[in-house]
Amino acid sequence: MPAPLLLTVEQTAAELHIARRRVFELIKSGQLPSVKIGRSRRVRSADLAAFVARLSDADDRITA
Repeated sequence: MPAPLLLTVEQTAAELHIARRRVFELIKSGQLPSVKIGRSRRVRSADLAAFVARLSDADDRITA
């Protein structure tokens, strides 16, 4: 079964093991791109993966 292209805020929060409110904060700050479909907010799987990669890159720079 292929991964979904779009994740709900709740699914995104579950993937990151953070609160739903924190996901909205990341979206509002521009750190995590999202799209609006009707009244719903969705996060592209690719954008979530890129966000996590940026976290890893930033962490690598700090420890280097």
